[in-house]
Amino acid sequence: MSTPPAPDLPQKLAIGSDHGGVALKDAVVAHLKDNGYAVQDFGTHSAASVDYPDYAELVSQSVLSGEADAGILVCTTGIGMSIAANRHPGIQASLVSDAETAAITREHNDSNVLCLAAKTTSEATTKDILNAWLKTPFAGGRHGRRVAKMNTQPQLHPLTILETADPAVAEIVRGEQHRQQNNIELIASENFTSKAVMAAQGSCLTNKYAEGYPGKRWYGGCEEVDKVEQLAIDRVCKLFGAKYANVQPHSGSQANAAVYFSVLQPGDKVLGMNLAHGGHLTHGNPANFSGRFYNFCQYGVRQDNELIDYDELAEVAKREQPKMITAGASAYPRIIDFKKMSEIAKSVGAYLFVDMAHIAGLVAGGQHPNPMEYADFVTSTTHKSLRGPRGGIVLTNNEDLIKKINSQVFPGVQGGPLMHVIAAKAVCFGECLKPEFAEYTQQVVKNARALAARLAELGYRIVSGGTDNHLMLVDLRPRGLNGKVASETLDHAGITVNKNGIPFDTEKITLGGGIRIGTPAVTTRGMKEAEMVQIANWIDRALGNKDNAEVLASIRAEIATVNERFPLP
Repeated sequence: MSTPPAPDLPQKLAIGSDHGGVALKDAVVAHLKDNGYAVQDFGTHSAASVDYPDYAELVSQSVLSGEADAGILVCTTGIGMSIAANRHPGIQASLVSDAETAAITREHNDSNVLCLAAKTTSEATTKDILNAWLKTPFAGGRHGRRVAKMNTQPQLHPLTILETADPAVAEIVRGEQHRQQNNIELIASENFTSKAVMAAQGSCLTNKYAEGYPGKRWYGGCEEVDKVEQLAIDRVCKLFGAKYANVQPHSGSQANAAVYFSVLQPGDKVLGMNLAHGGHLTHGNPANFSGRFYNFCQYGVRQDNELIDYDELAEVAKREQPKMITAGASAYPRIIDFKKMSEIAKSVGAYLFVDMAHIAGLVAGGQHPNPMEYADFVTSTTHKSLRGPRGGIVLTNNEDLIKKINSQVFPGVQGGPLMHVIAAKAVCFGECLKPEFAEYTQQVVKNARALAARLAELGYRIVSGGTDNHLMLVDLRPRGLNGKVASETLDHAGITVNKNGIPFDTEKITLGGGIRIGTPAVTTRGMKEAEMVQIANWIDRALGNKDNAEVLASIRAEIATVNERFPLP
């Protein structure tokens, strides 16, 4: 074994390759470890085809954050990796084929990422290159001045800045990043935003206070944030075919509150979906403000087919004469008939309020009927299937109602809007208007159906017999399990779901009779039907071995390996 590296030279190394470089990469890892280097191997670990920019990104971020002292990238020619790595300000990636050039790139160019060509570089030559590159210090002097010019005002990765300012928080963020990368995310209300959405949300707009609305602010200096809010309004109206929109709600719950407050008085009667049958807390649950301020009566699903009982809904509406009917759900896997609900609402003179938080992305992508034609009010979150920042919106086609909504959002339930989040919403809506978003939502539904079908083949009872949207409910009671045990078991295996009640559940609410599973997040990663079958198999294997830590750990490892082919956005 050779002498360990000197303290002032690279000691912690990040390495990555695509499928064309995996063999040479593995040889490099073994050589480095034999010579005393600490190595973080980002993969890939198989010959399955992957995209080299994803691995260049992981290694570059590791170097920029200080997690690694330097990086090494390998692909067939080395060219793609070097181009991809050098897109990151602060990275000096060098493609070399001999030891002399390797030494020069360190001495003159302060190279911090070495790129190797697997097709033309032998293992023996690679070892010579590594020895020269890792043991040659940067000369500084005139070379330092030149390198500094290349890196003037570098746009550092956010974690680089955070690591310097607050290592404790940075460590937590990095841990969550690691969890998201290595786990299978099946929580139906979660998704992965684009880097553009996160860039807007992390922008200087976070500094601006802007109470009021575009052109009617209580503060000066709002000319730029006026533009971004109007852009968000215009885009979301185009996306859903609405005439008016309020994009300021901080959450879906606050959007719902604005709707209730706009036309209801405390004690007014509202008809909403039973939480135990798939509704939402803000649809009248006694623990929520909606159930405390208003007199809610409820409708649910039929016991025989677990579909919304529109006959019961009509009967309850006729008997109770509510001022508003609330549609929408947080755990209902089938298409909702907004036209039918509109007819029922009109028959009793009630407002129809649709909370489409879960299905908004599917509506935007043409995979679920649009409620705008039928509802007086439509609300949604902007994350979930829309893949935007966490926030809310209110839509309507009625000019009088939008005036009431605006006054209830501000100053009714909120003060200043979060302009950085509104900018991120604008980015999200712009992404949703692109043709590829419709393709994404089609795949979300295909994946949900494939996953539900495979689970059914494995003997699991799927509530209502299947799914028409992005989620499914799995009844675990026939297997002698509850949702709490199942979700905790799957957590240990690297699969994230949530416990959930089942219609007509016999389990305690804290345990839940089943689990809710959704496909938006895994679809964002690029997974398709074949991966859904594998996920179902993992779920079955994990639940069948809930007390076997070794089996659960092996599933977790398998998932991490598969996830290498599907990097986060």
